[in-house]
Amino acid sequence: MSKKNRGLSGVVYSTDPDFEYQTEHNEFESTPDNREQDLRIQLDKKQRGGKAVTLITGFRGTAGDLISLAKKLKQKCGVGGSAKDGEILIQGDFREKVLQLLQAEGFRAKKAGG
Repeated sequence: MSKKNRGLSGVVYSTDPDFEYQTEHNEFESTPDNREQDLRIQLDKKQRGGKAVTLITGFRGTAGDLISLAKKLKQKCGVGGSAKDGEILIQGDFREKVLQLLQAEGFRAKKAGG
């Protein structure tokens, strides 16, 4: 199933005029405290033409808080990146710097992978 259609119950079309799609809401209404977040930092090169990115996973909270954290990390590292689907991508290998920045903010973070 594609990422766009994960929340739908598999129904593509219905002839019932009163039918309404039932979607799952994985979106958090509020973001847990930083100490309750358990973030994993890893280096990823898959599907990126061999270029390395620092991948931060495990964020739970609102999309706005995810984007603001990503913006802060990108500014501190001086590089670009993106934030979507609960993951933050930072261009380049900044695992150590991101780990220090997240721990300074009070997050429980650690390196994952090789």
